[in-house]
Amino acid sequence: MITANDLSTSELAALLAFHAEAGVEWLLEDEPVDRLAEFEAMKARRAEGRAAPQARQSAPTGTQRTQPAVPAGRTRDHAAPPSAPPSVAIPDEQAISEARFAAESARSLAELRSAMEAFTGCNLRNSARNLVFAEGNAVSAVMIIGPMPYADDDRDARPFAGRHGDMLNRMLAAIGLSRDDVLLSNAIPWRPPGNRVPSGREAEICRPFIERQIALAEPKHVLLLGNFTARFFYGGSETIHQMRGQWRELAAGGHAVPAMATLHPQDLVTAPINKRFAWQDLLAFKARIGA
Repeated sequence: MITANDLSTSELAALLAFHAEAGVEWLLEDEPVDRLAEFEAMKARRAEGRAAPQARQSAPTGTQRTQPAVPAGRTRDHAAPPSAPPSVAIPDEQAISEARFAAESARSLAELRSAMEAFTGCNLRNSARNLVFAEGNAVSAVMIIGPMPYADDDRDARPFAGRHGDMLNRMLAAIGLSRDDVLLSNAIPWRPPGNRVPSGREAEICRPFIERQIALAEPKHVLLLGNFTARFFYGGSETIHQMRGQWRELAAGGHAVPAMATLHPQDLVTAPINKRFAWQDLLAFKARIGA
């Protein structure tokens, strides 16, 4: 078994980053927990629950009922009752209609943000820490859209935070831009648990919000980052390597804008060889926008 003492500082940091990206919030509990004892106690409680009706019928008045077993190493004073599960929104046609109505009712990005904060029709918001809304220059001619928030984005409540944000900053600087020059957003505004890919229904519920962002911001050019984002707007089943570097028309709320798809900063972090493809796309994007 490998212990923390067997790992270097960089290896420990990489392991912690992996767990954070997977959605792990706590690695240790405050006190040791005997899971085997808990399991045995759970079986005992279930057996008692099945025997309780017969015991109530046969037991004389005043007979004390046997209390359920307590896991080893714990007292009853420390046993917390199970918490009620959070309310879960059901993604259906009604939720999509409500999302569309809320988005179309917004007359500014500030109103749209308020509408999204009040919206409860998407399951993803139940597990996410924060709504990750658009950030940057709201009147910029360039809008950059990623797929969904990652762990750092969800924690900081801002798009493209952490190492992905650092990589994006370098990508933008290479063509003479910065975060202050563009409007940054995500197709999905809430982080899916464990960074999983949003379901088709979840994507459709969130679609009115990002389309309304585009319509309100009215960018002249859009840069789509990553495979999910490109498929979200273009449809089809092509991969990002088949779609990257091509100018296509993106229609959102009556606003048509030329868009180009390229690799997500994560693709460059995990596979540096992709940097050459992203660089080709960024040069083509720069030539089109005149940066």
